[in-house]
Parts: sequence; structure tokens; C-alpha cells
Amino acid sequence: MAHWYAACRGSDLRAGRPHAFTLLGRPLVAFRGADGQPAVLEDRCAHRHAPLSSGRVCAGELQCPYHGWRYGTHGQVTHVPALGAAPPGVAGVTALQVCEQDGLVWCWPGADAPIGTPRRIATHDQPGFTRFIMKTRFRGSVEACLENFLDCPHATFVHKGWFRSPTAQPVRAVVTTLADGAVAEYFDEPRKRSVIWALFAPRGGAMRHTDRFIAPHTSCVDYEFPSGLAYNITSTCSPVEGDAVEVFTVMSFKFGWLGPLVRLAFEPLSRWIIWQDVGMLDRVAANRARHAALGALPRVQSTAADLLGPHIAAWRAALTRGDAPPAAGQITEATLTL
Repeated sequence: MAHWYAACRGSDLRAGRPHAFTLLGRPLVAFRGADGQPAVLEDRCAHRHAPLSSGRVCAGELQCPYHGWRYGTHGQVTHVPALGAAPPGVAGVTALQVCEQDGLVWCWPGADAPIGTPRRIATHDQPGFTRFIMKTRFRGSVEACLENFLDCPHATFVHKGWFRSPTAQPVRAVVTTLADGAVAEYFDEPRKRSVIWALFAPRGGAMRHTDRFIAPHTSCVDYEFPSGLAYNITSTCSPVEGDAVEVFTVMSFKFGWLGPLVRLAFEPLSRWIIWQDVGMLDRVAANRARHAALGALPRVQSTAADLLGPHIAAWRAALTRGDAPPAAGQITEATLTL
């Protein structure tokens, strides 16, 4: 079953420049047509298979760098310079279904008709939010990326002093399975001993924190405070090839009129924290490869502290097999020491 995947940020499609990317091992190229709408084609010229991404966009058409063949947004050949026109019946290249929303260009890699549209970013219709989008290449599986984004315990070690630090305080967590995934809500969560909490969160008042997995490849983290301050971090994973995953993270925060100023400090800190995760998942992937080369790699061990990892694995396995997804409405509780 195919799904909508993020191909690039809308800002990546600059005038005159095609954007190369790989999705599910397939080389593709994105560009904007004459009407300003994005298009995605397979990244090859039908003539001699030169990469179209090395060409340029001319009047909303993609021009091959080798012999100048031009392609429209539907993959059709529109002009062959050596002939002065496009010969009748000449084969073009495959075009993918495309949708642009919430700052991202999405594509549907399947041959079947798209099902609906991509899921909206949670804050897309809410005023007062400042937003920016980060694109980050991870090494590992989609499952590993999603679990990392939705895992609190690792933050006290990987992001110690930056996002969280060990406090030895018990935190109650409630996990609920949903019709499209699962969500974990945390209660009486400590917020101290870190740069992020010191700079960007109120010291008093209750905090509502939820981590949500949205099948098949999206995570959504929400923090809300009584003052109206709110954060939403939505990450969607696009498999590239091998163990590479391109992650598009939409950071939204509601900080009133100070939002643009807060972004000056919040964005580089966010990038630094994400790069800490990149480094850790890279080491995990490299170590798995080393041990796998010695023989069968033992199954990973999970505990009650791994709140959403089992739900991510169960959902994605069911979708891969074409089975019914896990049932909604199941509730479990756990106590974590953070």
C-alpha cells in the first residue's frame, strides 16, 4: 500500500532550479511548473537517461542538460531542440501525483490513485504560531527514527543539560491506542536543569505533554501551558534508500509577538538537539551493522519504559503485511523515572 511522503520543502523549489531527491530507492526530481505548482518526475531523460536534476527549469518546463529536451509537469516531452519541436508519439517520463501543503511538497509514489491528501500539520489553521521547517538525514529505519522522536528516557542522556537532565522523579504515563496510531500523555513531569526549559518554558503552572505516533511515518509532540504558550513538533519520515531516512520536522511555537525573536535562539538550539539524535542513531546503525556481519543479530529487548516503540512496530508490520491495524481504545499505564 502506498502512502503520501514528503519530498521536499516548498522553499527548496527555487526559480530555475530543479530539486533532486530519492524516495524508496527511486531517483526523482521536483520543480515548479509555469503555474507555480510543484511537479515530480523520475530523474532521467527519456533520450539518453541523463539526470534531469542536473538541468534547469525554463518557463515552467524541465530541460535536460545533455541535449536540451524539455518536459512538462506531466512528464511529457514538449520540445526537442535538434528537431525544432517534439516529434509525435515520443515517450516521456513518469510523473508522480503531487500535493503542496503546510510548507511541504508531498508525492504519492504508488501507481494507484492517491488516497485522500497528506495529513495536515496540527497547527496549520491556528493563528499566533511561529513556524520553521528542518530537513535532516538520519541513518536507520523509519521505526528507529519515530521511536527516537517519541522517547522521553533517552533525552536525559543524549540531550543532558540541553533538553532534559536526570531528576530521579517518577512520572506517570498513559498510553492510548488510536484509530491511526497511539498517544502517550505524561503527568507531573519535571522541567528543570536544561537550557530549553530555562529559556522557553514558564517556571510555574501545569504543563500538558503528549507524544503521538500517527501511522505510518509521522510523530507529533505537543507541549501546552496555561499561559497560552504552546509547542508542536511534527516530524514525517521519507525513506531514501538503504538505511537512510529524510526527516522533515515542522517546528511550531506560540510565543505571542515575541515569536520571531524567540526563533533566533530556538531554531539553532533545535537543530543542535536534532543533530545529537542524528549522531546517536548513526552509532546505533553502525553498531548493528558490525554485529549483523558476525551472524544473526539478536532481537532488541523492550520494557514498559518503551511506551510507543511496540505500537510503531505493530502498526507498520500490519500495514506491510496488509493486515488489520491494531485495535483502538486500549489503555495502559506506566511509571517512568526521568
